[in-house]
Amino acid sequence: MKKLFLAQVALIVLLGAGVHTASGGDNWPTWRGPDITGISPGGNPPSEWSETKNIKWKVKLEGDASNSSPVIWGSKIFFQTAVDTKIKDDTPTPEPAPMPGPGPGGRGDRPGGGPPGARPGGGERGGFGSRPGGGAPGGPGGRPGGGRGPGGSAPTTQYKFNLVCLDRKTGKLLWEETVCQVKPHQGHQRDHGFSSFSPVTDGEFVWAAYGSRGIYCYDVNGKKIWSKELPMMSTMFGEGGSPSLAGNAVIVLSDQRGESFIFAFEKKTGELLWKKARDEATSYATPMPVTVDGRLQVIVSATNFIRSYDAQTGDVIWQCSGQTSNVIPTPVVGSGIVYCTSGYRGNALQAIKLGGTGDLSNSDAVVWQVNEATTPYVPSPLLYDGRIYVCASNKEDLSCYDAKTGEAHFVKQTMDEMKGVYASPTAAAGRIYFVGRNGVSYVLKPSDKFEVLAVNTLDDKIDCSPAFVGDEMYLKGKQNLYCIAVSK
Repeated sequence: MKKLFLAQVALIVLLGAGVHTASGGDNWPTWRGPDITGISPGGNPPSEWSETKNIKWKVKLEGDASNSSPVIWGSKIFFQTAVDTKIKDDTPTPEPAPMPGPGPGGRGDRPGGGPPGARPGGGERGGFGSRPGGGAPGGPGGRPGGGRGPGGSAPTTQYKFNLVCLDRKTGKLLWEETVCQVKPHQGHQRDHGFSSFSPVTDGEFVWAAYGSRGIYCYDVNGKKIWSKELPMMSTMFGEGGSPSLAGNAVIVLSDQRGESFIFAFEKKTGELLWKKARDEATSYATPMPVTVDGRLQVIVSATNFIRSYDAQTGDVIWQCSGQTSNVIPTPVVGSGIVYCTSGYRGNALQAIKLGGTGDLSNSDAVVWQVNEATTPYVPSPLLYDGRIYVCASNKEDLSCYDAKTGEAHFVKQTMDEMKGVYASPTAAAGRIYFVGRNGVSYVLKPSDKFEVLAVNTLDDKIDCSPAFVGDEMYLKGKQNLYCIAVSK
C-alpha cells in the first residue's frame, strides 16, 4: 500500500465537496440510491428473510437474464429489459467503427494493449494529458469484437428493448414501453443480457440508456418525451453503462473498443449540451456527479485516467492514472475524497483528494492507494461509517479499509455461503448488505472486525444491486423481483 501526505486528510472537509444527485428523500432514484453511494439515509429494511419469511410480494419477470437494477420514486419501480421476439432477422449485421491502434499506455481490451495501470502521458483529444499521439485512429483492421468472441455470438433474432414500470405496493405492471425493436449487432457476456443498464429518475422523468440503441426519456406515466442516438459500440463483454444526472444534464458514457465519448444532454429536451472524445477503452462505471467548491463536476473512472469533467462545459478539470483495465465499479465520494477501484488484470483502490486541477497522477492528491488482490472487478465499493468495503474480484472475499488512512481492518474474510458477487454492497440502519449470485445474502455489522448479523437465502440467482425505500428492500433476481419487508 502506498500512503501520501496523510496529515492533509484533516483539511479535506474544508473543500466543500458534496455529492450532487436528483434529491430522492426516501426514494431510490439511481441504481446506487439517492447519493449514488449505496446508502439509504432513512431506510430500515429487514435483516432477515427467506422465501417464506418477510416477503411482501414476489413477481415473475419477463425477458433475458439482464442485470438492470431497479430504481424507485414514490409508488413506482422502473427497470429495463430485453425480450427475444424470436423473429428471424437475416439483414447484415452492421459494423462498428474501426478501433484506434493501441498506444504506449495500453488499451485494456484492445489488441496490443500494454500493462494495466501504465501511466499515459502527452496530449489529449480535446483536453490535457493523454497518451503520446493519442486520438488518431489507425489500429489494426478487421472487425473489433463484433458478433463473436468473449462476449458470445451475435443473435439472429430481433429483441424488444423495454422500459418497465411496476406498482411499488403490489408489484403489478403499470406500464411497459418498447423503446426499439432491433437485432443486436454483437453478443453479451454469458452472465448478463442485452439490457444490463439501469435507468435514473427525478420523479418527473425517467432516462434509460441502451448503449448502441440510444438514450430515451419518458415521463413517469410512460409517455415518450425524447430520444437520441448514441454511437454503435464494440465491446468484448457486451454493453451496460448506466446514465446519471448532473444538474440539468443527463450524462452518458460511451467507452468502447472504437472511438469513446462522454455526452451531456439537457434532461428535459434532449438537446446536446456537450460531447467530448475520450482516450479510453471499454469501461462501465456510472459517471459520479459531485460539487466541489461550488463547481459541479462529473467523475468518471476508467483505464487510462480517472477524469473529472466540468458538468456545464465538459472540460476536464483534473485527471489521475492508476486504475486497471475494463473499469466497472462506480466511484464513491465522502469527506472531500473520491474512492475509485478496479480489479481486472490488476488491482487498484485509490483515495483521491478533491479540489485539485490538472494531472494529479503520483501527486499528494493521492492520499493513499492499495494495489493488493482485494479489489473488485464488478461490484462497486461501499463507503460507510468511515470504512471502505470491497469484494475481491467477483468473489465472496470481503476486505475493509480505513477510509482516511487506507489501513486494513480485515482482509479477505469469506462469506462462505455465497458463491460469487456481482451486486454492489448497500447499507441502511447501521447494517451492511451483501448479495451473492446464488441468492444468499449476508448482513454485516459496520465494524473493524468481520461481524455477521444474518445470512439469508432466496431461490433465485441475483446479480442486481438492492434498492431500499423506507422499511422495504427490493431484490431483482434473474427470474423474480422481490419486495422484502417485515411481516405485520
